[in-house]
Amino acid sequence: MKKFITVCFLLCILFIQNTAIAETVYFNLQTLKYHKLGCTYAKKCTKNCIKIEKQEAKSRGGAPCKVCGG
Repeated sequence: MKKFITVCFLLCILFIQNTAIAETVYFNLQTLKYHKLGCTYAKKCTKNCIKIEKQEAKSRGGAPCKVCGG
């Protein structure tokens, strides 16, 4: 019974880690950099930036901003 409870506990921890909340960033389509929403450079970007999830920005070949870390 103790092994069963331990296994269930470990599975719950793994499930919680895999269902992380998606982080929204600003992604510059021209420079392929992504910024946190409060970043100075994100605020300056008007034409080429879109608001998307961080994972989507990475899958489009995006790199994190050197100032805010994306």
